[in-house]
Amino acid sequence: METIKPGQFVELTYKLFVGPENELMEETSEDSPLRFVCGVEQMLPSFEAKIMDLKVGDTFDFVIPCNDAYGERDEDHVLELDKKMFEVDGKFDDEYIFPGNTVPMMDASGNRLNGSVLDVKEDIVVMDFNHPLAGENLHFVGTVKTVRPATPEELNPVHSCGCGCDSCGGGCGDHDHDHDGCGGGCCH
Repeated sequence: METIKPGQFVELTYKLFVGPENELMEETSEDSPLRFVCGVEQMLPSFEAKIMDLKVGDTFDFVIPCNDAYGERDEDHVLELDKKMFEVDGKFDDEYIFPGNTVPMMDASGNRLNGSVLDVKEDIVVMDFNHPLAGENLHFVGTVKTVRPATPEELNPVHSCGCGCDSCGGGCGDHDHDHDGCGGGCCH
C-alpha cells in the first residue's frame, strides 16, 4: 500500500481548529477533500512532515505551532494606504473595498499578495497583510483518503498555489483567494 512521500498525490479530509477555545476554522468533506502533491511546495513543510508515511485509512490528530505555520502576527504588516489607490474610473470602489473583505494586491516588486481590509477612513484604507492564520496554532484532525503516484500534470500544474481550484488541482484550505493565479497567501 502506498504511503505519503514526496511525489505522491494525496487526498484527505480534515477539520482545522484554532485558538484557545479550539474553534472549528475549516472543514473539508468527502465530496471536497484537500488535494495536493507532497513535496512540491503546495503545503506547509510542517504539515507534510506530520503526515509523511501515512497511508489510506490512517487518521491523524496533530498541532502545528504558529512559528512552524504562518508565524506570529506582525503589526508592521498592517498598513494605511491612500484611499485613491482603490479608485476605479475616478470613484472609490466601495463594492469591493470594505472591512472584512480580502483583496488581491501587488507589492512594488510585482509580487501578488492578499490583504484584508480592516477599516475604511476618510482618506485611507487600513489593510492587514498578515496571513489570516498568523499567530495561531493549527490543530488538524483528519483521515487520509487517497495516496498514489502523482501524474506529470499534477507535478507541474498551471499554478501551484495548492488552492484546490481547477487550475492547479491542489488544495490548502485557503478557499477564498483569487483563482486568477494565487494571491500569495496560500500554504507557504
